[in-house]
Amino acid sequence: MAKDTSVALRSLNIYQVFLRQHTKEGTFLSLIKDLPRIKTLGMDYIYLLPIHPIGVLQRKGSVGSPYSISDYRSVNPDFGTEEDFRTLIDKANKEGLKVMIDVVFNHTSHDALLLEKHPEWYFRRNGKLAGKVGDWWDITDLDFSNRGLWDYLIETLVKWAKLGVDGFRCDVAPMVPQAFWLEARQAVKKVNPKVIWLSETMHGEFVKYIRDSGFEAMSDAETFEAFDICYDYEIHNEFLGYVEGRTPLNDWLKAILRQEYLYPKNYVKLRNLENHDQERIAHHVKDPMKLLNLTGTLFFLKGATMIYAGQEYGVTKRPDLFEVDKVDLSVNHTEIRNLIHRMSHLKKDSLFQSGVFNIHLQSIEAAVISFENKQSMTYGIFNLGQVNGEVEVTLPDGIYQNILYPNQVEVKNGKLKLTDKPMVLFGLKQTI
Repeated sequence: MAKDTSVALRSLNIYQVFLRQHTKEGTFLSLIKDLPRIKTLGMDYIYLLPIHPIGVLQRKGSVGSPYSISDYRSVNPDFGTEEDFRTLIDKANKEGLKVMIDVVFNHTSHDALLLEKHPEWYFRRNGKLAGKVGDWWDITDLDFSNRGLWDYLIETLVKWAKLGVDGFRCDVAPMVPQAFWLEARQAVKKVNPKVIWLSETMHGEFVKYIRDSGFEAMSDAETFEAFDICYDYEIHNEFLGYVEGRTPLNDWLKAILRQEYLYPKNYVKLRNLENHDQERIAHHVKDPMKLLNLTGTLFFLKGATMIYAGQEYGVTKRPDLFEVDKVDLSVNHTEIRNLIHRMSHLKKDSLFQSGVFNIHLQSIEAAVISFENKQSMTYGIFNLGQVNGEVEVTLPDGIYQNILYPNQVEVKNGKLKLTDKPMVLFGLKQTI
């Protein structure tokens, strides 16, 4: 964890937008009209998938992957102009939203401007351009043994920070040297000290694969030294095992608890149920009440929270990465949207930033999570299995108000009867 990372980032809510798929026009300016709706959800940041021009050579699909970038310092003309992007940032800031962009410094397209100007900055195998990962054939890797590359990329980050960007989500950041990120962080800090750094980290098996192939790849612990927030891909297999019905809920919950002693005290993990690389959570979870409870669980986990556009309406289809494939943002499943609105605002309480975090493992398929400090405490109870029964809680017996929905619940003999919907109990310690 970067030493100056604030635990306040654990209350951060991020909304991921794939601009090509988000509006009919798929442009910077067309996104502006959706900003009030996004803000109403309780979001703090809009995170945009790469905004840069896409390479043509060896392109995947008809329009290509946004992660095959031909020029880091310009914007995709399909999205508009740089001035349009600046307008989007200004409008977002007026709505109380900040803008984060995707940074893809491990590789470029095969027809990138950088390859034309500095072919010596590229990784080669047997004298030929190559990538470290075989199936990423639409891109070619950079070689960070070249000091000139470092200067160019850091200057690029400074450019976007000066333009008004307030966050960088860094693609496969563990494959780029830690020393580069540390230097970049300091350079950007001089321009905008409030920029936040989010790392897409990697599954543990993938880290091992890269290392076994003879290359460098950072662990999450190493990545945290340069970044504020890291994905929780190191426990993604446990999460998928649960939502796909292969492993029990407690396997995933125990993996989350392990993070409490694996990382520095001020660690911030990114909590998300889906993103552009993963299937929609509504694709895995068909039961609407289980989906509602899983959404509540997401916001009650320790860390920053990310929603992928469309998740709030229970969209089941993940947008294609290589074609035009618009997200259905028509208003469906308003109960999920309303819960996200409630939970995102609840999460602003300082308890979720610095309170003692615990998961109280149960013998039935339910998640019971608490945060507490000397003055107050909150409990989240989520009936993920939609089961009848009781959960054990370390609360004094009594009547409590569920602040998510207008009903009272009773703790009796240290047990609480489950309901079909999520419950959040909040109270001052001297009154409970």
